[in-house]
Amino acid sequence: MDSMEVNKGIAAILIGGILFFLTGLIGDSLVRERLPEKPALAIAAAPAAPAGGEAKPAGPAPIAPLLASADPQAGEQFAHKVCVACHTFDKGGKNGVGPNLFGVVERPRDSEPGFSYSAPMEKLKGQPWTYDALNEWLYKPSAYVPGTRMAFAGIPNDKQRADVIAFLRTLSDNPVPLPAAQAAPASAPAAAAPPAAAPAAPKP
Repeated sequence: MDSMEVNKGIAAILIGGILFFLTGLIGDSLVRERLPEKPALAIAAAPAAPAGGEAKPAGPAPIAPLLASADPQAGEQFAHKVCVACHTFDKGGKNGVGPNLFGVVERPRDSEPGFSYSAPMEKLKGQPWTYDALNEWLYKPSAYVPGTRMAFAGIPNDKQRADVIAFLRTLSDNPVPLPAAQAAPASAPAAAAPPAAAPAAPKP
């Protein structure tokens, strides 16, 4: 092949590349991309988390108002399904994994004969199992007495916990009186009517 023909072929390729490059530049200058002012799909932002994180319950609700409407029979059913694995309920019943619960309301803690209490519970020896104490204990034993051997997680449901405490109250020859629910605050007295105007003095 003649060298002249080769040179012509190379020149044609170079010219074609130059023309392709120039065509691209001219096209870019004539056609400009325009972005939309607003997105086609609006995506709502996630709601901001409240300061300090989620509010955590401070503890169980007061027991006195709950006991006023508690159902001892429902509490007995719960106890015989859940608590019976560790406790007995009859008078003079043997201790199991946990102590016998007959007469537990107002009974001094760490006082059931023949039962070996945990060291943390022994620190509370002699303090009575009041309604309030049972409420705190059954809500979450591990929080009320850290280090207790009782593995039960607790009864977070207020109504269910009150039912169980109402049942425990019945396990006695002389059940402890229910605590009085705190009375609602008295309403503010109505504003006194303004004094009637004194009658005008008679003219002389």
